[in-house]
Amino acid sequence: MPWRLPGEVTDRAVTVYMTGAVCTQPAQVLQTEHAVQVMQNFINELRERGSAHLRVFGDLETEGDRNDPSPAADLLARVLGLLCDMSPDDACVRAPDCRCLLDDPMAMAELVEELYDHWRGYERYLMLEASADDSRDSAIEGHMPFIYNNQDLNSLIREAYRRIERNLRGYWPRVYRQTPGGANMSLLIEHINWDCPGGVYEQLMDIRMVRLALLVPPVVLYPRAIRRRGKFVEILWNPLRELQINRDRWLCFPLLVGELRFHVYFDRDYLAQATSLVNLFELSGHEEARRKPDCIMLFGVPPEHLGREQTVFHIDEEEDIAVGAVGKSADHDYFGYFKKMMLTLHNVMMMRRGRLPVHGAMSRLRLREGPEQGIVIVGDSGAGKSETLEAFRTLAEDWISDMTVIFDDMGSLSLEGDRLVGYGTEIGAFVRLDDLDPGYAFGRFDRAIFMNPQRQNARVVLPITEYKHIVAGYPVSMLLYANNYEPVTEATPIIEFFQRPEHSMEVFREGVRAAKGTTDERGLVRTYYANPFGPDQRRDLHEPLAERYFTAAHQLDIPVGQIRTRLGIDGMEREGPRQAAEALFRHMIEEAGRGNGN
Repeated sequence: MPWRLPGEVTDRAVTVYMTGAVCTQPAQVLQTEHAVQVMQNFINELRERGSAHLRVFGDLETEGDRNDPSPAADLLARVLGLLCDMSPDDACVRAPDCRCLLDDPMAMAELVEELYDHWRGYERYLMLEASADDSRDSAIEGHMPFIYNNQDLNSLIREAYRRIERNLRGYWPRVYRQTPGGANMSLLIEHINWDCPGGVYEQLMDIRMVRLALLVPPVVLYPRAIRRRGKFVEILWNPLRELQINRDRWLCFPLLVGELRFHVYFDRDYLAQATSLVNLFELSGHEEARRKPDCIMLFGVPPEHLGREQTVFHIDEEEDIAVGAVGKSADHDYFGYFKKMMLTLHNVMMMRRGRLPVHGAMSRLRLREGPEQGIVIVGDSGAGKSETLEAFRTLAEDWISDMTVIFDDMGSLSLEGDRLVGYGTEIGAFVRLDDLDPGYAFGRFDRAIFMNPQRQNARVVLPITEYKHIVAGYPVSMLLYANNYEPVTEATPIIEFFQRPEHSMEVFREGVRAAKGTTDERGLVRTYYANPFGPDQRRDLHEPLAERYFTAAHQLDIPVGQIRTRLGIDGMEREGPRQAAEALFRHMIEEAGRGNGN
């Protein structure tokens, strides 16, 4: 039997749940429990700063909370509902007890202006239940009604605001700003019967899945944490064992991480982080979501269930499923926990299937004066791999005809005949704002999700490539380690190639980098093959794969070496990756010239 997911108002988010069409009259959006709760939050904010706007309420009691709103909040909601359709004088005739709020219409108008800004400062979610007719992936059955419901709600809220302001001020404005007033993130959810293996997995069958997502950018989120801490630990028991999940509070994103099928289950306290996943990974289609997943992620597990380790994963050998779990905590309210746990599960499954996981970036480049090549740059967080790709993009006019990103953070390598082939995982990038050209990030407002832009380690989640490219498989032409800590000298050039597999493996295995503050690490650190997300935990699987792949790369005459990005050196955060990109382009053109006998 279907059930109703509750709507919710918190200090930073409003979630509205709907089973049918949105309301049709502007005043109706103000006649809801949610509206009163938002108004009480707003009044409490005015009280905290001792705002002069409180004078509008006169002697009315303003003290309350969203679970027990004050008389002022209740009356404000009723007054604004009336003002959608009539003047202050008419509202006082219709409801004489409202007169106390309307003695000074201009003061009320200023209050409404602040209230509207307060409302738009929330993370605003709309969840719609898919009907039985919406069971297929078509624009007619589900997609267009979903889009139109979002547009209708946005129009109604904006119209309510404009009508109220007009009736209070006595005139219509001459300049209109089409600010998004409705939900900025919306989900179409549905109960999907998927190929569940049974046992401990059966309780997941009751949890709704996300079929469609709609973002109204720019989306700005304010997670409570600004960096990831600790490690992901493999455990011997399945985190689903004896776990009790409240189906009213949990949802599931079915996603494709490279070729692997993921079911990502999460507590609604992490709705912002979970919804941001659609900018990073491909959302599964209806039929794909029905199939048995390769990996299952649980985010927001009661901490007492997990015990000492709060970020864990388990490999279910019998079902061939990787299960990850992250405990519910404000410290885990950071997108990196979602992303990196999912990639850890991906990497372990790839090693089990004979592929070598790579923590790095790969681009397929076609130079103006050279061949098309697949460049892989390996490095841990802050090493400069993504930043060098960004430098590729900024230099495109001078050097590049075409550039396709295969992966920005994590991929895998496969030996296919006499080729080393690269595959990706993500359609997007989760990058530091500080390390991007400002014009690039802010020039993509129409697609971006910004996270804590005012704080250290501010991040942006951007879609950057199509899913078809990350699963196509492209030949690797060059494999480089991102050295972010050494200066460039005659003895340590920007690009240095290794002659023996043993030397290559030594540098890559050491994984040395200068930490950039993206995690809790400091100074010069070492990470096994620059990849703490699977290989470090399962060295028994990774080490023979690494030896096989590095030996094969040298035998296939694929250049293997390191590129000094200098991202960890003060003052070189932008110029270092740029110079590295230029040096790489020059090398590729020179090699092409030698190959042509020039």
